[in-house]
Amino acid sequence: MSLSPAVQPPSADLASVERIAALLKQAKIELGKRIYGQNEVIDLALTGLLAGGHVLLIGVPGLAKTRLVDAIGTVMGLDTKRIQCTPDLMPSDITGTEIMEEASSGARSFRFMQGPVFSQLLMADEINRASPRTQSALLQAMQEHTVTVAGETHALPKPFHVLATQNPIEQEGTYPLPEAQLDRFLLQIDVTYPSREAERQMLLVTTGVEDQQASAVLTPEQLMEAQQLVRRLPVGDSVVDGILNMVRAGRPEESSLNIVKQHVAWGPGPRASQALMLCARARALLDGRLSPSLDDVLALAKPVLRHRMAVSFSARAEGISLDQVIDQLCQPLA
Repeated sequence: MSLSPAVQPPSADLASVERIAALLKQAKIELGKRIYGQNEVIDLALTGLLAGGHVLLIGVPGLAKTRLVDAIGTVMGLDTKRIQCTPDLMPSDITGTEIMEEASSGARSFRFMQGPVFSQLLMADEINRASPRTQSALLQAMQEHTVTVAGETHALPKPFHVLATQNPIEQEGTYPLPEAQLDRFLLQIDVTYPSREAERQMLLVTTGVEDQQASAVLTPEQLMEAQQLVRRLPVGDSVVDGILNMVRAGRPEESSLNIVKQHVAWGPGPRASQALMLCARARALLDGRLSPSLDDVLALAKPVLRHRMAVSFSARAEGISLDQVIDQLCQPLA
């Protein structure tokens, strides 16, 4: 497989890949003790973290989204905090605020009290219930890894990841996330119902006297090492061209596909290409491989593109879904 000089990073040695892949394999085993029947969701969530991005989990209540985030924090050894988003949640409830303190001498001064965003893994539960003002404060933290309070900028801990959840069925009292904020999420993971056998196992294990607990496998430093290793994995020309062809074909202005030209309102931007490249590398590392393939790109197309493009009103009226469009984009690569 030939490598493009423009994207060829310093080579990742086999020993490092094998060592990190072994840790990730054990991490998946530990997560499996807490989450049943959601192997694909676990893989995608780990892929998002390895790629250094934020993840949006969409699913009806009761599908272990909160449990998954808590388990990931434990297994990865991350300082984890949670925000329950509501319409009255203020930006300062997330970022923190300044409080006035009085010394014994009578002197007064302001001290910054950090909010829950100062964590390594932040869970934003039902993020679309937060007001646009609060969502914008979280957007700065997600994009810049800093927050600004009273004119002073504060850096967030490293690593910093947001795993947000959203309920797709109840929209009363919600504020839909704007496209700019959706684009900041590396992946959108649709969490579906588990299989019958997985749900049976869940019933037997979780309703007993003791519930299985996950153990820490990695440290934050090892996670950041893995994230750097992801960026050193070489990418073949066929994968680079496949990513570019897929993303550019999703834009109505330049696509040759009729379904895109007629039914897509707006297509994915360059950040989608970046996300596919990083996530394909991360998925390869998760499997213990030295470089990604087109199969990785195909597997990640929907989680990467679903929230970065939209079908038109007329397409929805005709029953054409975004998944059908993405399937058409994937066909030349299959």
